[in-house]
Amino acid sequence: MDSLLSNLKISVPEKIYVKDPESSDLGRRIVEHSILLINDIGFDSFTFKKLGALIGSNESSIYRYFESKHKLLLYLSSWYWAWIEYQLVFETHSLEATHKIEKAIEIVTRTIKEDSKFSHINEVVLNKIMVNENSKSFLTKEVDQENKDGYFIIYKRIVHRLRDMIIAIKPNYKFPSSLASTILEGSLHQHFLKDHFISITDCNATLSPTLFMKNLVLNTLKS
Repeated sequence: MDSLLSNLKISVPEKIYVKDPESSDLGRRIVEHSILLINDIGFDSFTFKKLGALIGSNESSIYRYFESKHKLLLYLSSWYWAWIEYQLVFETHSLEATHKIEKAIEIVTRTIKEDSKFSHINEVVLNKIMVNENSKSFLTKEVDQENKDGYFIIYKRIVHRLRDMIIAIKPNYKFPSSLASTILEGSLHQHFLKDHFISITDCNATLSPTLFMKNLVLNTLKS
């Protein structure tokens, strides 16, 4: 898979950004350091002014790439899910149905390791942002219009891939989409609980969200 992905360019819906940050050194630095800064101070405290000071650039130059910090968060979220989707496609394509869903659950729920193919993006830190901040990308009044505009197309595509894997195992299961979306959102939530509310989750250093999700899904499909 490494050789196939060596020249991979992650594609994000064009409406999310004003100018493709992958098209320039400044754009890549905006993405790189926004990830680090959001992880450091949180999305609520994050501003383009603070980011500009960090990268030594005018605040106005950041607006040439993203019209708001919300759009920047949407970009980071979309990039993350596209990166996950490529792994999902390449690592499950030759597996039979049960092994395919097991591997898929592992991919979308596992602890992230940094991918050297994208030197300006720290996937480990981006994963922490997804766990802590991702819901802020869609819990907004504008979510319906942004959905119509295709901002969440990659995320939904992963849910549909998981849904189809579930149907392949149990065609008469009544809730394949609900179970598929639960795998994605539930794993992020369990990672959050493991880090912050340990008393209301069984996930810990030895019992991972991956093990929990595999147990939940496979037992559900057996019943």
